[in-house]
Amino acid sequence: MKKTVPLKKDITFKTNVAEITSIALDHELNLENRNIKGNLIISGSYKINDISVNTEEFKYNIPVNIEMSERYNLEDLKITVDDFYYEIINDNLLNINVEIGLDNLKEEETLPPFKYEEEKVMPVIKEEKSQVKENHNNERLNTEDVKSLFDNFDDNNETYATYKVCIVKENDTLESIILKYNISRELIEQYNDVSELKIGDKLIIPAVHETN
Repeated sequence: MKKTVPLKKDITFKTNVAEITSIALDHELNLENRNIKGNLIISGSYKINDISVNTEEFKYNIPVNIEMSERYNLEDLKITVDDFYYEIINDNLLNINVEIGLDNLKEEETLPPFKYEEEKVMPVIKEEKSQVKENHNNERLNTEDVKSLFDNFDDNNETYATYKVCIVKENDTLESIILKYNISRELIEQYNDVSELKIGDKLIIPAVHETN
């Protein structure tokens, strides 16, 4: 892949410029920490007026600093000057236009963002809900706590529940979570300590279903 970076610069001469008799452009551009830095070197000669037989020499350095995006692989980057033209303005101003070529660019592959949601279906005994509430009031559950809680349930009971683990994010409130999961405040308080929600907290969201 190749990209072209245009650059414009005005060079002011201390004397009148009637004619550019020769001009050259060189560059000292290098890659430093994902930035292309260095100088464009403009040099040549010119006449002060149309009838003059003598010429004056000139040389100017134009600093360059190009920041490269993280999405590009710059391992094989090649820097060139693809085009260069100029124009005399107001008798002492030289307008420079340069196109810097960036060759052998490669775009890095990016992975889509990973979305995490944990969901479990396990049996639950209604009579043990009060004990579950007491445990959650003493200490907020982490993922390992959820596993140990599920291990203590009786598989032979006829009441089943779908459990989701909700991770509290920025701007989440108890009311917004209740609305999102269509659950009552009383039921969510049976499984969680919701007195003070913090970003990163994990809440158990039960949805109990009766079986015949």
